[in-house]
Amino acid sequence: MNKIAIIGSGGSGKSTFGRQLSEKLNIEVYHLDAILWKPNWAGTSKDEQKSIQQELVAQESWIIDGNYGGTLDIRLSAADTIIFLDIHRVICLYRAIKRTLKYRNRTRPDMAEGCEEKFDSEFLKWIWKYPETRKPLVLKKLEMFSKGKNVIILSSPKEVKRFLEGEIG
Repeated sequence: MNKIAIIGSGGSGKSTFGRQLSEKLNIEVYHLDAILWKPNWAGTSKDEQKSIQQELVAQESWIIDGNYGGTLDIRLSAADTIIFLDIHRVICLYRAIKRTLKYRNRTRPDMAEGCEEKFDSEFLKWIWKYPETRKPLVLKKLEMFSKGKNVIILSSPKEVKRFLEGEIG
């Protein structure tokens, strides 16, 4: 495991898992939310997103967490390991709300400076609908990009914990 893509719904724990994996493997973690957002929630262009990610995946080793479906193929094709955090939507929703309360009006550690945490009903709807709208597409991508790669699907916080405790180190 030298090039690891972590994907999953908002609130699934991608950033936390990425940090923990980074510490265990001593591989730099890149949080796409911190890289692709500019202050005051200004997004980067699709071309800039592609350019940034192509630079990241050209490195010898990396962990990249984030979805960004329009550029997902860049990461999945370059990764040797793909980890999908397929966590139940109730848990994801709970975590997202908890995170909103914890970091309200502040920038969380895995987010770009100047992007203060705020309540976002559209984001919460996206999380709730993720199993029907995004997960089928993710599973298709995993099937498309699985040849010669280690694809790991973790479906609960307990599985994530067991993976970190047992599969590594």
